[in-house]
Amino acid sequence: MNTLLANKVVVVTGGAGLLGKEFCSAIASHGGYAVVLDLNLGVARWVADEINEQYPGRACAVVMDITDKESIKAAIANVQAARGSIDAVVNNAYPRNANYGRRLEDVTYDDFCTNVSMHLGGYFLVAQQFAAYFREQGQGNIVNMSSIYGVIAPRFEVYAATKMTMPVEYAAIKSGVLHLTKYFAQYLKGSGIRVNAISPGGILDQQPEAFLQKYRAMCASKGMLEKSDITGTLLFLLSDMSLYMNGQNLIVDDGFAL
Repeated sequence: MNTLLANKVVVVTGGAGLLGKEFCSAIASHGGYAVVLDLNLGVARWVADEINEQYPGRACAVVMDITDKESIKAAIANVQAARGSIDAVVNNAYPRNANYGRRLEDVTYDDFCTNVSMHLGGYFLVAQQFAAYFREQGQGNIVNMSSIYGVIAPRFEVYAATKMTMPVEYAAIKSGVLHLTKYFAQYLKGSGIRVNAISPGGILDQQPEAFLQKYRAMCASKGMLEKSDITGTLLFLLSDMSLYMNGQNLIVDDGFAL
């Protein structure tokens, strides 16, 4: 087994989701211990069981709501009691309401505020509560998942001839995540805690071919990425190889944002 993470305990919010499952498996495969945090405990347990079949004793499932302070504190206490310490948290959950994904003209004020509050507000709350725990511990690592659309303006032309769009809430959230990363990194200087972000390009998830072709034309070679294409960057930020990186954003997008 690869020992890049050498028994580091890493908590992944949204650990049972599209990227979360991939992240948790990669953590376990590189010698770490993956805590699959998710609002859906049943699915989280299924993910942890799958990981443990391949990497015995390398994962567990814990229920947590990133928008609920007491839920976060309880999850931290649960993991601390079970493992003795926590080395890192990956802010990866993707909460949204039933109206998320509408075109700009159809987004209501209430839906905009709700989605920004759940997602960006949830990332803030997770970072705040884990930072408090890490301060007491004397060290810690926070990795926030942003997006290329937190870095550049949307390229709406790639959505032409599809029912897809790039939600305005997403742009506000992911750009906010990047500045939140810098804020926390600056605020926590000298505490032994570092905070960085990853901004992936699009991830393959059964998108229509018309979209995939337009997207690929703006990239260097591959276009939309596989989930596994992001894990190397995450493992680097979680490992001691990036020990002196702080407040940074790493873009992984096959050149789409150029």
